Amino acid sequence: MLKNELSTQTSPYLLQHAHNPVHWQVWGNGALLLAKKLDKPILVSIGYSACHWCHVMERESFENEATAAIMNAHFINIKIDREERPDLDHIYMDAVQAISGSGGWPLNVFLTPEGKPFYGGTYFPPVKAHGRASWQEVLNSVHTAWISKREDMETQAETLLQHLKKANHFGRIVQKLNIAEGEMIFCKNDGLTIINNLLAIADIEEGGFGNAPKFPQTFNINCLLQGYYFFKNDAALTQAELSLTKMIQGGIYDQLGGGLCRYSTDAQWLAPHFEKMLYDNALFVTVLSNAYLLTKKDIYKNTITHTLQFLFARMKDAAGGYYAAIDADSEGIEGKYYVWDKTEIDTILGEDAALFCTYYNVSTEGNWEHVNILHITQPINTVAKLFGLTTDFVEVKLNTAVQKLLAVRAQKVAPTIDDKILLGWNCLLITAYCKAYAALQKEMYKEEAESLFLFIENKFVDKNGAYYHTYKNSVALYPAFLDDYAYFIEACLHLQEITGNETYLIKAKDLLKFVIVNFADSNSPFFFYTHQQQSDVVLRKIELYDGATPSANSVMANNLYYLSIIFDEPQWKNRALSMIDSLKTIILKHPNSFGIWAGTSLNIHAGINEIVITGINKTPQLQKVLHQFIPNKIVQSTHVSSNLPMLINKQILDTSTIYLCHNYQCNAACSTVDELLLNLKI
Repeated sequence: MLKNELSTQTSPYLLQHAHNPVHWQVWGNGALLLAKKLDKPILVSIGYSACHWCHVMERESFENEATAAIMNAHFINIKIDREERPDLDHIYMDAVQAISGSGGWPLNVFLTPEGKPFYGGTYFPPVKAHGRASWQEVLNSVHTAWISKREDMETQAETLLQHLKKANHFGRIVQKLNIAEGEMIFCKNDGLTIINNLLAIADIEEGGFGNAPKFPQTFNINCLLQGYYFFKNDAALTQAELSLTKMIQGGIYDQLGGGLCRYSTDAQWLAPHFEKMLYDNALFVTVLSNAYLLTKKDIYKNTITHTLQFLFARMKDAAGGYYAAIDADSEGIEGKYYVWDKTEIDTILGEDAALFCTYYNVSTEGNWEHVNILHITQPINTVAKLFGLTTDFVEVKLNTAVQKLLAVRAQKVAPTIDDKILLGWNCLLITAYCKAYAALQKEMYKEEAESLFLFIENKFVDKNGAYYHTYKNSVALYPAFLDDYAYFIEACLHLQEITGNETYLIKAKDLLKFVIVNFADSNSPFFFYTHQQQSDVVLRKIELYDGATPSANSVMANNLYYLSIIFDEPQWKNRALSMIDSLKTIILKHPNSFGIWAGTSLNIHAGINEIVITGINKTPQLQKVLHQFIPNKIVQSTHVSSNLPMLINKQILDTSTIYLCHNYQCNAACSTVDELLLNLKI
């Protein structure tokens, strides 16, 4: 007799469904063998803890006894947390997009007993509405088709699987498997094309790219910052700053507590889906740090500080890692924790309410579903002038008001936290802490980055030296995926830059070798998303697009190129260049979908500045170098002798010495960062 098997899981998303009348199974050999034994199709339902519509469908359908009875009678039902098993999510999302032309979560896919998808969709309502069949109608129709037209369904599944496999070959026909030494795969005009194509789809009024819904797209903003640095393109900087400022001041950013939501439902960044993801905030801090290094504007510095304070206070586990996400809903209502009624604010703030409501656009009628999402549309000095006050006085008043409202908000029912700790997303945060340290020079950021590295080393390593993907309640699960390793290598590179500790480089090198052995595709320079020994997927995907998170392959291309210079390994550089060259046409045409690829391409075109700082007292000069926006750089520093290629034979003196090499040519050593900057090649 089957029953719901989710109560033994650690995933908050799976545990949310543990008391459904649906006989949910866990993905694995047991459920797959059961489907074959009972000769039933599989229903895979994929979502995540912070997904609003996942909660809606659970409440409407999965908690319904009659609906559950249909599911239990006709299907082997498997519930998957997409953040625990992104490999399965990628495969079955591709299938649904091929079937319906769109995708999203919840993702509901019907499979043959062999795991081949043949039909699927996203959210289905409990009754037919808005052109969507009801969930019960879908279940009954699929069951009928499986019984009466099974051969057709199996043929459809095989055809779809072959389509997915064919699509997975995108980019595997490489233009050049061997890049000649010194050959330029990108020229200046290519770099200008990337920037111009990004600007062509930019919203010059509200920032960001394209129409609503709007996602942060921090990779594209980083590219625009590079476009200004390399080509002195003022429009690129203007658009990057506009995008960041609009997000910082919009409802997508929690004006009180800090933290960026996943995306805005409108073009003005006012009304978000209120879930907060660790990866979004890590990537946001990284781009803010770059913007601050380039402009030195306080708005970026303050938001870096505010966002990291939020992450430290709300998303850090006592053991040392950071949680995956915070839900959008509380008390069953999306955004309830974050929105305000004007009368509530008037009561809390008294005579200061008018000032606060003017600055944060609070009104009696509200700006979203009759309540108010706090956002900023005019500078603080304009509001100060309107009230006949000084800007400094208004800042103090607003800060006091914010603390009062936070105290009241703390008494509300808070959204639930998805408290699993994901390797890759924590590695993105290590990089963010490193970038924040470089920008703001706060020692605590460096300490937190190193502490998070140690947490990963203590909690995520398996008995064979490989890594797990997720950790919770002292249990690590699932072999790490390509993005886990790619982001970890990247984090090690940044840790080395801010500390000068070359053990991080050795770790990065070891991880890179592991990835090449276990994830490399023998027919292309790219890497599969899953380990070669993983056997529970119907195909090994190659992920190339930079989406909400960076493509693991794009990060690997940068890692390969960087470490090829550090360790003088030409074959790694050749592989990186082959990866980029094979995608050159589409990077140029659609840089908005290949933001990390585009950024790496811009850096390689400009040539990497290899900066070495030596000396017993190297730290002050290292900090000054880190405080510069130099996207096309590698930095190593040491106060002792080293055999690493960039450090060998470098003198170690009491005073610091700075060396610069660029495109196989080295400048004379200098003693100050000002001299270095004069010699930098852009």
